[in-house]
Amino acid sequence: MSGLCDGRVTVVTGAGRGLGRAHALAFAAAGAKVVVNDLGVGPDGAGGSPGPAQEVVEEIRKAGGEAVAHGGDVATADGAASLVATALDAYGRLDTLVNNAGFLRDRMLVNLGEEDWDAVVRVHLRGHFLPLRHAAAHWRAEAKAGRTPVARVVNTSSGAGLLGSVGQGNYSAAKAGILGLTLVAAAELGRYGVQVNAIAPAARTRMTQTAFADAMAAPDDPAAFDAMAPANVSPLVVWLGSAAAAGVTGRVFEAESGRITVMEGWRPGPTADKGARWTPEEAGETTLRLLAGAEPPRPAHGAS
Repeated sequence: MSGLCDGRVTVVTGAGRGLGRAHALAFAAAGAKVVVNDLGVGPDGAGGSPGPAQEVVEEIRKAGGEAVAHGGDVATADGAASLVATALDAYGRLDTLVNNAGFLRDRMLVNLGEEDWDAVVRVHLRGHFLPLRHAAAHWRAEAKAGRTPVARVVNTSSGAGLLGSVGQGNYSAAKAGILGLTLVAAAELGRYGVQVNAIAPAARTRMTQTAFADAMAAPDDPAAFDAMAPANVSPLVVWLGSAAAAGVTGRVFEAESGRITVMEGWRPGPTADKGARWTPEEAGETTLRLLAGAEPPRPAHGAS
């Protein structure tokens, strides 16, 4: 165990499988006590079972760590409130929240139904907002009581949220929304000792194996570096969730294989100011001239 998170209590949502499981195990290995949240649903959000969360808890305990399971729906107010309460009841504190829960219902836009839109936006975006709100309320109360926390939030976006992804309009919109939420939360909660960052990971999970089977395949040689293993993303998440990340907030990181990239987001490019109102023709001519000097956009994932 590294000891980087000794004495800290970490909540990880969607921690029964994939990235969430890897994060939970990595936090436990770093000394944290972990609340493992998972509904145990299928890749499309159907069904449910307490099994995956409990299996991760048992894995952590067998390795000498401490963990408890939480099976509530974090996209509901009651589920998010009970998530925070579980950490406080079990361990008396909450230091780090890792928002990770989600599933996919991929469709091209012309075939994307309202139910599939609402379900995916709900689990990803609402499922980030509600745990964050309840954790933030606790941390604000602590700060106002003179016990300013060293609190950390790590949100999970995606390359789909940064660039868009063909066939994933619902998922891309939700993941882009998480980026906006991250920036607002970082600005609002810093006064209470809370740092908020986001990652855009790429790894082999149930969600990616279907869409990117070849790219996500495990190596044939067991001794070879598994570039797409979820555990490759977790060290950055653990560091962001630790006290060692002091001063790092409002940032977005891509994490994949052995690569970490600081994403710089929307920044002003070429600009023109007439000092008066444009005519439509002038606006068009000027815009074309500005575009000629601008960096071309990166294509959406899956675009031909």
